[in-house]
Amino acid sequence: MCRPAVSNARKPDFTPPPGACDAHCHIFGPGDKYPYAPGRSYTPPDAPLERFRALQATLGLERAVLVNASCHGVDNTVILDAIAQSGGQYRGVANVDDSFTDEEFRRLDDGGIRGVRFNFVKHLGGTPDMDVFRSVVNKIRPLGWHVVLHFDAADLMEFEGLFDILPVPFVIDHMGRVPTGDGLDQPPFRLLLDTAQRENCWVKICGAERISTEGPPFRDAVPFAQALLEVTEDRILWGTDWPHPNIKRHMPDDGDLVDLIPLFMPQENLQKKVLVDNPDRLYRFGLA
Repeated sequence: MCRPAVSNARKPDFTPPPGACDAHCHIFGPGDKYPYAPGRSYTPPDAPLERFRALQATLGLERAVLVNASCHGVDNTVILDAIAQSGGQYRGVANVDDSFTDEEFRRLDDGGIRGVRFNFVKHLGGTPDMDVFRSVVNKIRPLGWHVVLHFDAADLMEFEGLFDILPVPFVIDHMGRVPTGDGLDQPPFRLLLDTAQRENCWVKICGAERISTEGPPFRDAVPFAQALLEVTEDRILWGTDWPHPNIKRHMPDDGDLVDLIPLFMPQENLQKKVLVDNPDRLYRFGLA
């Protein structure tokens, strides 16, 4: 069982710009309506759409990218239903396998899905079947989708060669989960900075609570986000990762995470680019 998210996040001091997007968050259940997969590696407390909407109102966020978590398996109904109720304000990233047909992918696209996600981290099952990975990537390419890659820091080094052959845009989650205590010159982070210069690479500067060595309010993550922004501000995304599944140490208050934004990027024009313009380009919010 996972720990629950903070039930009453505080209102942040920072006010996001109009149209700001949480580009990495999850909806869990409720389990009686959206059952969890039998073979899941973890069971989250329910974190339904109603709670997420209330959180967005508190944080001052208007749009979202819902990432279907592995505990729901390849059933994407929970995020498709949420997207359908959002009035165009949500998009999604699906979990799929090679059983999905081209017609099923087109239905997902019609439902607001814009990418697929693969977990490589060991506590979520480790390396996926790479034949399935390649098959799925080839199927999503004609749709203009991207693939989201969830790595631990060590995986960045192991799978460096994968970045050379991906024919679609790819997004690296949570700043590559590099531990801040290992410093900016650690090999996985230097590789992430090099990789971020590729024209088809995007990076999410979220997960401060996951990479932080110091703990709340996670300000030791600031130099890492700033370094990534210096490399490629046009392909950086930000998100909360609510409701923070599988957090082992410090469950964050999402108000604290929002208040990291002006520390990551004090400039208003850069805040708008990362929170509004970049997700709009990748997830095509402007299109029906």
